[in-house]
Amino acid sequence: MSLADIHGRLANTALIYFGILALWGLWRALRKQGLDSSYWGALAIAEVLIIVQGILGAILYFSGERPGRWVHILYGVVSVLVIPGLYAYTRGESDRRVMVIYALTLLISVGVILRALGTASTP
Repeated sequence: MSLADIHGRLANTALIYFGILALWGLWRALRKQGLDSSYWGALAIAEVLIIVQGILGAILYFSGERPGRWVHILYGVVSVLVIPGLYAYTRGESDRRVMVIYALTLLISVGVILRALGTASTP
């Protein structure tokens, strides 16, 4: 299995994981719950996952394997910055309102990851 294959499969994993986190967050918000330690831990795993994905992408880029379109890199950078950006925006709060913000933003991140997958291959 090549590094590009691992990068692609890890992208699929991130897509599914972010989707599950978004649905879990919406479920918690509907139940009038905020972020708890389990959700914070899951967010930390998501961030590590997407950072590893970015590192693999950078290795591929510098080894000469370029994405089909340059915007693929932009989608990757946005994906890495989403969770830390949300944490900075919400100042680490964990009430129900913040749960809704995280859930909806992670749902948007699913779309960003889908777009990254779509721009990865060469035209």
